[in-house]
Amino acid sequence: MPDHAISDDPGVQAQLDRLATLSPGADTLGLDRITRLLDRLRDPHRALPPVFHVAGTNGKGSTCAFLRAALEADGRSVHVFTSPHLVRFNERIRLNGQLISDEALAHYLSRVLDVAEGINASFFEVTTAAAFLAFAEHPADACIIEVGLGGRLDATNIIENPAVCGIAQLGLDHQAFLGDNLRAIATEKAGIAKPRAPLVTQRYPGSLASVMREAANRARTVWLPMGQSWDAASYRDRLHYRDEQGRLDTPLPRLPGAHQVQNAALAFAMLRHQSALPVSEAALKAAPLWAHWPARLQRLDHGPLLAPLPPGSEAWLDGGHNAGAGEAISAFFTADRLGGRQLHLVIGMLANKDVDAFLAPFAGRIAHIHALPVPGHDHHPPSRFAAIAEQWGIGCTAHASPAEAIQAVATTSGDQAPLLLIAGSLYLAGEILRLNEQFPD
Repeated sequence: MPDHAISDDPGVQAQLDRLATLSPGADTLGLDRITRLLDRLRDPHRALPPVFHVAGTNGKGSTCAFLRAALEADGRSVHVFTSPHLVRFNERIRLNGQLISDEALAHYLSRVLDVAEGINASFFEVTTAAAFLAFAEHPADACIIEVGLGGRLDATNIIENPAVCGIAQLGLDHQAFLGDNLRAIATEKAGIAKPRAPLVTQRYPGSLASVMREAANRARTVWLPMGQSWDAASYRDRLHYRDEQGRLDTPLPRLPGAHQVQNAALAFAMLRHQSALPVSEAALKAAPLWAHWPARLQRLDHGPLLAPLPPGSEAWLDGGHNAGAGEAISAFFTADRLGGRQLHLVIGMLANKDVDAFLAPFAGRIAHIHALPVPGHDHHPPSRFAAIAEQWGIGCTAHASPAEAIQAVATTSGDQAPLLLIAGSLYLAGEILRLNEQFPD
């Protein structure tokens, strides 16, 4: 799948230019190219500290954030590989908890690209190889690896002996690559199962649960689903988790949204069902408050982009773009949170995303839709959002830029301080953060 990245650092940009030339980004999944690429680099993926491997349609990035928070709260040094980035390419690779420096990033990309000739490796495969090379050469206690796309044929699935594997929420997304039904998608996600690595998952309906069970059996490992091997719930403003080791009572996640309880609990279950790296109960209790994951129901500061909005305005940013994300985001905007207001929706979505499925949960909660392009990507035209707005009996306005959309909200909101939701694409979310000068760190 094609990806895009630019850098303000000349050294990094030079390597990204090489990457664009040598690695056009073939739209095919598979482990052959990453295997050959890592072989030329002397297999750095076999020299990593204990790996926590996470897949899922929604929630895998947040689960990685909770894993990192718990491990670091316990004094552990942690490498993290996630995707995509929001503002800077460096966000994909964390060395011992810190974003990789421009100098180091250029160095590792160069080393990978120097041996990549003739393999036709994709953007993501080269990035994965660079991350694994950096991780192998910098000591740490753990690696957290987020699956890029799917699982079975994802480049990260070259990892042979993870400490534990986790699968978050399942839903329809990337159907062109993973299949057009949930069972097919579950099969791809379950492909990360490995021998001796517990497979920890959320609770799934019967047809999908059987996919997980079969995958674990094939891998000769144990399957540990929510609702059977462990469970969690929130009540009285606390997260209550339990498994065969006992009960755990923690603060609710600082990350907004009821769905984050399930993501935090999945991280707890992964940590408590692996033996490579013991984690204290105190660290688990700290993790919900330590975890940070930008562009997931992130309340924006009143920065340069939002400057035109009147005092008292609220703007929330989320990169969600599928049905599951729409349900989770909509559930956050309860009647109490709306306070009698309706949302001003600023949205841009890639052309391969299901607009109707994402927006359906918001029916009756939106005052006006402000449609945006997603620069550098094929995206839905304004007419697509206008058709939905017409069905709902509300207005829709097309804008050329986020700044233009924000100005329109400020101009038309009247006396009431507006409540904004900016959503539909992680690429758009990255642009919003850049324009508002809120850079992920």
